[in-house]
Amino acid sequence: MTELINARQLEGGYGRLAVIRGVDLVLKPGEVVCVLGANGAGKSTLLLTIAGVLPLIAGELEVLGEPVRGGKAFQVARRGVSVVPEGRGLFYRLTVGDNLRLRRHRGSTIATAQVLDYFPALKPLLGRKAGLLSGGEQQMLALAGALIADPKLIMLDEMSLGLAPIVVEQLLPIVRTIANERGMGVLLVEQHVRAALQIADRGIVLAHGQVVAEGTAESLRHDAELLEASYLGDRDAIAEAEGNGLL
Repeated sequence: MTELINARQLEGGYGRLAVIRGVDLVLKPGEVVCVLGANGAGKSTLLLTIAGVLPLIAGELEVLGEPVRGGKAFQVARRGVSVVPEGRGLFYRLTVGDNLRLRRHRGSTIATAQVLDYFPALKPLLGRKAGLLSGGEQQMLALAGALIADPKLIMLDEMSLGLAPIVVEQLLPIVRTIANERGMGVLLVEQHVRAALQIADRGIVLAHGQVVAEGTAESLRHDAELLEASYLGDRDAIAEAEGNGLL
């Protein structure tokens, strides 16, 4: 299997109402792809569709080599997909250690100690309830919980939400390291554009549910005008950038 995600002309949404339309996306092992766009662009809907939470309205979608039709999120998870939702998905009344134990399964090839090596700040906090952690510590725990499930693909939805920029700058390189060392694919929805593009291989920009720009992280990072046009959905400016070889 060479592709963790293979989406072709993907449409997904709520009921029969399509929020994302005509999305093509490929993600390979060890690759980090960031999904950018303004609020309401369809970024979270894309992740939920890939995860099997929302129905596939049209197009084709394969995750870890098998088709996804929607409504079967547990099956997608069993294949080896971990999702860190916008709300972090923690059990706040349980301890850090209990949260990790709940996410680990018998077949996991990664030990708890190995996971904690990526997040050493959690080591002295194993007995503390998750609800008493700082925002940054909670996000570390959410990432550690996703990793301890030993996935082939991790999808992160707004990891930086509510965090200070300095914390985001500390966490994103860890995501890159995990992808490099574990060979996991990462699909990252992120509002901190520059920081995300620093650790990503490629990026796509959504506007009104459609891909309006895509390219290597380097090409996107060095074209502020293109990013601005993409966020505003300025198709003329995007087309001009493509004609100039910027994408």
